[in-house]
Amino acid sequence: MREDRLLALVLLLAPFSLVSFGGGPSLYASLQAEVVHHYRWLTPNEFIDLFAISRAAPGPGIMLSTLIGWKVAGWWGALVATIAIFTPASIMCVVFMRYYSRHQGKRWTVILEAGLAPVAVGLIIAGALSLLMLEGNGPLVWMTAALVGGAVVARPKMHPFIFLGAGSALFMAISLAGF
Repeated sequence: MREDRLLALVLLLAPFSLVSFGGGPSLYASLQAEVVHHYRWLTPNEFIDLFAISRAAPGPGIMLSTLIGWKVAGWWGALVATIAIFTPASIMCVVFMRYYSRHQGKRWTVILEAGLAPVAVGLIIAGALSLLMLEGNGPLVWMTAALVGGAVVARPKMHPFIFLGAGSALFMAISLAGF
């Protein structure tokens, strides 16, 4: 049984590794749909809990996959999930960058970069929306996310901890006020 889950983790995460334009946040929507709705390995609340742990811990945000692997198949699941999410993209980057660096600045590289930027932004927005649509996220969560998101757009060079603190303070103040 565990071997089936380990293979399923590899078959799920390895392809995600190759399409993670924009980093880990670009995968959250698809990853949540697969592990919560398709495989039913996690409940929506478990997914949110693992997401929160992965964001609070140091390292890349896609370490969420390691936590999912751990939840699905223990320590072996964590190891397999980590290898499956990082290895394919790492190999692709090494191979692609050898070719790309020789042609940097050419018309096709400029077009490629311009085309991938909106893809990454769209995937990240989809990931954020999928997290907001999980169970238990009411109007307060949506309002806080909208306000902090608007502030990030208005002040993109401000340190992220300021937004994190402001969003937390806003959420706590509104919660304490009884809304």
